[in-house]
Amino acid sequence: MTAERGVRILAGTFVLVSLLLGAQASPLFVNASWLWLTVFVGANLFQSGFTGFCPAEIIMRKAGLRGAPVPAPSQR
Repeated sequence: MTAERGVRILAGTFVLVSLLLGAQASPLFVNASWLWLTVFVGANLFQSGFTGFCPAEIIMRKAGLRGAPVPAPSQR
């Protein structure tokens, strides 16, 4: 598994868990403040799309996940 794929899995898990805990219609509702976790994850994904900086990816690479393969330069 690559670090990029791990980030997607982690972000999706955080979003789903925070919605389960923060949405009043959920049977696992705790408090609406859990929705701020969804905001944080979304904002981090948004900024990392523009800047390429993702703290979760850095942590996953240090934990041993490999980076995405670098494509070979195209032949002209």
